[in-house]
Amino acid sequence: MTDWHAFTFCGASLVALPTGSLWWPATRTLTVSDLHLGKSARIARRSGTFLPPYETGDTLARLASDIALTDPARVICLGDSFDDLQAARDLPSSDHATLASLQAGRQWVWIEGNHDPGPVAVGGAHHAEFALGPLTFRHIATEASAEVSGHFHPKYGLQGAGPARACFIYDQTRLILPAFGTYTGGLHCDTPVIRDLFGPAPVAVLTGSKAIAIPVTKIQRGRRFRGRSY
Repeated sequence: MTDWHAFTFCGASLVALPTGSLWWPATRTLTVSDLHLGKSARIARRSGTFLPPYETGDTLARLASDIALTDPARVICLGDSFDDLQAARDLPSSDHATLASLQAGRQWVWIEGNHDPGPVAVGGAHHAEFALGPLTFRHIATEASAEVSGHFHPKYGLQGAGPARACFIYDQTRLILPAFGTYTGGLHCDTPVIRDLFGPAPVAVLTGSKAIAIPVTKIQRGRRFRGRSY
């Protein structure tokens, strides 16, 4: 598709979708990161602040759309799939039913994150990390090469070109996915905690109506970003 970005990473031919999911056609694997399902419920439970509680349904609907588009044999969720373990336990039955329908007939891998550091009572397999071909999938980037991770919710913005966008960022050894969840914010990739993970010439792939690849050196800090408001 013309609005997708195809690239090669550590010998694997991958595709960044404009929604923020990663498609690996050769293995029929769809990967998403940081769904943060149940975030509005967790915020209400811990702080008494109430947000419109639609984000889990919206996140799952967008995921369902990407699954329908790619028909994966395997889905990998790269951690922080639930905003905390209580949010996973409190997931409404309708959302459980949606997840069960998405999981039917395919392998489903939950990677443990810092928000959801243990197995949850939802179908699928639970792993601290998951190896497939030349790649290793985990939640937080390490010193290893050929790894696909999430956690940092990366975003980029072109100066004078509107709000920053959630993005992929990758170089020859490391790939970080954007947060897929509806109520997730973002951290600029020129922030040292992200930028220091990469070599001198990483590439950002901005999400939105089209996946747009831009060398990091050409990107400036954008306006404040919240959720998926772009």
